[in-house]
Amino acid sequence: MDINQASLDMHYELGGKIEVISRKKIETKEDLSLAYTPGVAEPCRVIAKDYEQSFKLTRRSNLVAVITDGTAVLGLGDIGPAAGMPVMEGKCALFKEFADVDAFPLCIDSKDTDTIVQTIYLISKSFGGINLEDIAAPRCFEIERRLKEMCDIPVFHDDQHGTAIVVAAALINAVKVTGKKMGELKIVINGAGAAGIAIGKLLIGMNFGNVIMCDIHGVICEGDEGLNPGQEEISHISNRNREHGTLADAMKDADVFVGVSRPGLVTKAMVASMNQGIVFAMANPVPEIMPEEAKAGGAVVVGTGRSDYPNQINNVLVFPGIFKGALSVRAKAITEEMKQRAAYAIAGMIPDGELNAENIIPSPLNKRVADVVAKAVADVAGQSNK
Repeated sequence: MDINQASLDMHYELGGKIEVISRKKIETKEDLSLAYTPGVAEPCRVIAKDYEQSFKLTRRSNLVAVITDGTAVLGLGDIGPAAGMPVMEGKCALFKEFADVDAFPLCIDSKDTDTIVQTIYLISKSFGGINLEDIAAPRCFEIERRLKEMCDIPVFHDDQHGTAIVVAAALINAVKVTGKKMGELKIVINGAGAAGIAIGKLLIGMNFGNVIMCDIHGVICEGDEGLNPGQEEISHISNRNREHGTLADAMKDADVFVGVSRPGLVTKAMVASMNQGIVFAMANPVPEIMPEEAKAGGAVVVGTGRSDYPNQINNVLVFPGIFKGALSVRAKAITEEMKQRAAYAIAGMIPDGELNAENIIPSPLNKRVADVVAKAVADVAGQSNK
């Protein structure tokens, strides 16, 4: 039985991967009076006088909303909010399993940016954090930007920032393995959507080197026509030498290739043209180039999004710990410094003595990672509050 059929059978059997469980047993009249009426009126009165008490007297201090409009679900594209629900449930299950953070899936039946923003804002007082998921670019950029301005809780688009953080973590260690120098790398990112642009911004912010963004039309350069707002923004800080051309042109003498695009776009010859390349081909389930081909082309370090090859670059290493740390200190936003610290924290999970070309990133099943990331995030928040 293939994995797709096995997963379908499991979903039919379970009828959903998550459930709501009460933290208080209701077995006596006293239990009822304490958990509900009349006793529940007192915490209500306290919160009415002091809003911050809602994070101490309700579960919102540990509750994240996982929200989609169903327009960019996995590699399936715009399949609608109902069809996106299995992914949102899966995300919630991962939150609980890896970080003991409660999460609730919400699928919004709208593609209108104003409607989505207003809907999320209006329900935000029920949660301690907002995890945006599988929302298509470029709309996702504006939705996140506006919600960050409006909400007093962290808003985090995992497809953007979770992907960027885990790529940065893997690259920190790949640089060590290859002996390359931070600040001097030529990095080619293929796929200038939500994930690709966020990766580019973070790698530039962390001073990895010169980032060159590519999309279906080739290299993106400042001044190009037809760029969406996200591509326009990153064009001002990337491609420092104003290169033009195809993806193959960009990859000549590149130190790093990061793919968040489509299967089969990179050839062995393109890898061979790199400078002892680091290749992160993360299109799923089929990468831009298979690891065997990349290595045959001379790649020194290869990572993918797949679990059946070494160096699986997976967001589950990021989002549980990011939110656990932010919630633990009532952070109101996920900052750039938090993202950078999270990347270094994940990279640091592999001791230098154990680093090698096939071991640059912890296993996605390593449940210690969430606590390490949470501490890094909480420490940054604590310092900024001093």
